[in-house]
Amino acid sequence: MSTVAPLTITGGRLVLPAGEPQTGGIRCEAGRIVALGEVTAQPGDTVIDAKGLLIAPGLVDLGVFAIDKAAFHFGGITRAALMPDQNPPLDHPARVRFAALSGKPDLWVHPLAAATRGLEGSELAELALMRDAGARAVATGRRWIGDSGTMHRLLSYCAMLGLSVITHAEDAGLTGAAVATAGEMATRYGLPAAPAEAEALAVARDIALAELTGARLHFRQITTRAACDLVRAAKARGAMVSAGVTPAHFMLSDTAIGDFRTFTRLSPPLRSETDRQAVLAALADGTIDVVSSGHDPRGPEDKRLPFADAEPGMAGAETLLALTLGLVRDEVIDLARAFKLLAANPADLLGVAAGALEVGREADIALIDPAKPWIVDSDKMAASAGNTPFDKQGVEGRVIALFKGGSAVG
Repeated sequence: MSTVAPLTITGGRLVLPAGEPQTGGIRCEAGRIVALGEVTAQPGDTVIDAKGLLIAPGLVDLGVFAIDKAAFHFGGITRAALMPDQNPPLDHPARVRFAALSGKPDLWVHPLAAATRGLEGSELAELALMRDAGARAVATGRRWIGDSGTMHRLLSYCAMLGLSVITHAEDAGLTGAAVATAGEMATRYGLPAAPAEAEALAVARDIALAELTGARLHFRQITTRAACDLVRAAKARGAMVSAGVTPAHFMLSDTAIGDFRTFTRLSPPLRSETDRQAVLAALADGTIDVVSSGHDPRGPEDKRLPFADAEPGMAGAETLLALTLGLVRDEVIDLARAFKLLAANPADLLGVAAGALEVGREADIALIDPAKPWIVDSDKMAASAGNTPFDKQGVEGRVIALFKGGSAVG
């Protein structure tokens, strides 16, 4: 039984599932939210005066490649869904069980089970056993499953098990060894490139199979106009399809790869400005459901290489909140929608009772100063590596205090 004292936070602005922030407070007991609005502290409560800060749900980061507690706490992340691309892969119940316990006591880690053995894209892994061991969803990892028969079996099985499938969306037959999107920048720098249509082809096939099987399918990242159009149309038909994106793809276009900046070597690669604008429109109209960090810290041995030889990935946990709040300041979305993208929607995909300030939900809470300015500095990041494409960029929005299950962390 928890020995943590009940928590009462007063004098803040509550970020609720809809509408503008409301002045008030929150009370938590036994790890759950028990009251919102005009709250009264009880004897024995830990009482905190928010002093006008935002009282928001802790972020739920869907699809990280490494567990970096210090970076997650800095960024307001209380739950992280761990991709199966580990060494060894999360394709066995014992590995899933170990991963699920790895965040205790101050971080929830929700493992994503490997869709196939060794993430090789052929033989299905023991999905039911991994679900029972703590897997919250199934993921194809960094790669797309090219065999349609395998993908059909995967979606059918997961539909029966009640598990979402999280997939990478690039047709490997087209991408090959590409490191950039075909276009002016790739040509100018002589980089191996693939057409942006590789994403739409993968999305179209997987949507067709999801509709055929009745499975719940989530595209971890969509980054092109064509893919956004496909997901938008599938939702209009009632398909159980959702999509995410990382801040890099709504903030940057492929012009950012200039001077062979390997911190901008990402998977999928950065796209054209036209595609970036389409992603912003998809965030605004609800086509995109999740913004995640894609947290993938890479050290000098992986990044201080020629662009074509560098590993893709970015350390994104610390900048996730601030960059998404930039969408609010630019009036692309409102604050309530920002926290749906960052918390409520990913929590729903994982089937956890968190991600929103509602009575009965887990008391994962962040106190946030949305206007606090700071400079992203790759040399000072809390992550195990500082490979951010936003190095030396000014941002606004900092987490001042963080609580997991009503207990202070970080």
